Amino acid sequence: GSTQGGRGGAGKTEARPAHEQQQQGPPKADGRARGVGLKRDDDGAAKPFDNGKVVCIASPFSYTCDVFGDVRTNGTAHTVTLVPVTSRPERREWSIQAYARFNMTGIPNVTVTQLDSTSAASPAPACTVTHRVPAIVLALGGHLGNYFHDFSDALVPLFVASRRYDGEVQLLASNIQPWWLGKYEAVVRRLTKYEVLDLDHDDQIRCFRHVTVGLNMHKEFNIVPELVPGGVPLSMLNFTAFLRETYSLPRAAPISLTNKKSSPPVDRKKKKPRLMLLDRGHYRKLVNVPEIVKAAEKAGFEVTIADPRFNVRVKELALSVNSFDVLLGVHGAGLTNSAFLPPGAVVIQVVPYGKLEPMAQREFGDPAANMGLRYLEYSISVEESTLLETLGPHHPAIKDPDSVHRSGWDKVAEYYLGKQN
Repeated sequence: GSTQGGRGGAGKTEARPAHEQQQQGPPKADGRARGVGLKRDDDGAAKPFDNGKVVCIASPFSYTCDVFGDVRTNGTAHTVTLVPVTSRPERREWSIQAYARFNMTGIPNVTVTQLDSTSAASPAPACTVTHRVPAIVLALGGHLGNYFHDFSDALVPLFVASRRYDGEVQLLASNIQPWWLGKYEAVVRRLTKYEVLDLDHDDQIRCFRHVTVGLNMHKEFNIVPELVPGGVPLSMLNFTAFLRETYSLPRAAPISLTNKKSSPPVDRKKKKPRLMLLDRGHYRKLVNVPEIVKAAEKAGFEVTIADPRFNVRVKELALSVNSFDVLLGVHGAGLTNSAFLPPGAVVIQVVPYGKLEPMAQREFGDPAANMGLRYLEYSISVEESTLLETLGPHHPAIKDPDSVHRSGWDKVAEYYLGKQN
């Protein structure tokens, strides 16, 4: 559902007072935003055309607020304030965790406040920096560092929130993670032309016409086009095309065995579809990799075994995955690399024993289909799982998976994700 406070519209967020002067120059040493697209207001007070509004929306994973009008951010105080032109009936507040999932530990909330009035006794914070571009307040940390969550919780929602601005948007990050911004620098730099600000240590009062607080995750590693803001139609096809452009990935189609439309062209006498087999080094391992390779080669594939380590440079990983036609792996973060496959390629997910099919479909099956990939799923039987030997046939995890699911996520993860190969 959504809640809306205040009066007036948001249709004039791009207009600005004539006295604002553009400030050019390199990034400041104190970490403030670089000057392109940044202006300093001479008298420190924005002059909105109406009272603005706050629109907050709850989704299954996230809670976000869009604030339109004379909006002022105070990073060190973790506040975003809407200043009215005329008095309002009431003051309202919303407390937002700007991460894409609810209730993450270690991430401070941001307070969005719609003031009812300003006076000499209770003045609005004076602007020290005035921006001509909108802003997005987001939070890092949380599950980031897990490759799947890097995409599902941050890269995809950030793409959805910012793509409509074509780089003309300022990002303010709470709980900033420099290593994460460095790892995905190529993506971030295509989504914003400005340096990402460290919200928690930003002592400026920054004034904007529009601030979005929080990232909205529609689904796991997925986009619901109808929920994309700004009337811009985006889907996972757009996201993967964006990744191919960002990392200069050459292939936009897999090998063709039936016509000459393959990308790139191949020698028809020697051509074989290429299959990347993800060989996990720890739990959920495939214990018969040589047999799988032999079977795949007999079926006509050129097979490469890949250890899905994620400490390599993202571009190197993306280029490698993009050269394949099939990605085969057990349910896990390595299948996130499906985002780099050419559309029309195939993802084969091996689902561990334990009634994990709904989760597997939600996290990788549905996203693969929405990326334009062909998706196949192979569910492990109890005879194919090492759990049968280690736990015995009478253990609840073997004979009654439903009881394990009823006991909670911790037990599901312990047995079916953490203890079986």
